[in-house]
Amino acid sequence: MSDAQIAQKLAELATKDRRLERARIADVPQLHTLINYFADQGDLLHRSMSELYENVRDFIVVKEGEKVVACASLHVNWEDVAEIKSVAVSTPLQGQGIGALLIEQSIEDAVDLGLKRVFVLTHKPGFYERLGFQRADVLSFPRKVWSECIRCPKFPSCNEIAMDRPVDLELSEPLPSQE
Repeated sequence: MSDAQIAQKLAELATKDRRLERARIADVPQLHTLINYFADQGDLLHRSMSELYENVRDFIVVKEGEKVVACASLHVNWEDVAEIKSVAVSTPLQGQGIGALLIEQSIEDAVDLGLKRVFVLTHKPGFYERLGFQRADVLSFPRKVWSECIRCPKFPSCNEIAMDRPVDLELSEPLPSQE
C-alpha cells in the first residue's frame, strides 16, 4: 500500500472522528480489555497487563476520542523479521477497513525499521491472504517458537496458522473500504 493510500484511509477515519496513533501508557487498560475480549472468544491470545506495559511501544491504536477501538502490535523478532500480533477491532467497527489499515501501517513501520518481512499467527487466514500474506511453516520462525510459543498454554498443540509477507510487496488492489 502506498503512502497516499494510507493517507486516504487515515482521512476516512478522521471524517468519523477517529484517529490512528501510537499507543500510550494511559491506553494499556483499554488495550487489555479489547485484546482479552477477543481472547475470551478464542480469536487472540490473552495478554497480561504487565506484558502490555512492557510492549506498549509496539502498539498502534485507533481511537474515538480517548476510547481505544482498535489496535495492532509490531514486535521485532530479529534483524529481518517482525510479528504483527494482537490485531483487534471493536465488533461494531469491523468491516470498515480498520483492521487492514492497522496491518498496512504496521508494515510501513516495519519498512521504516529496515525489516524485510512480517509474519502473523492467526485463526483468520482469509483476512491476511487478501493483504498479500501467504501460509508459512511456523518452524520458519524459530525465535518466535522457542522464545514465546514454548511458554504458551496451547504449545505444542497450537491451531494458529503461520503466514508471512515481504514488506516490499505492492498490493494489486487498494485496501477495501469494507472488509
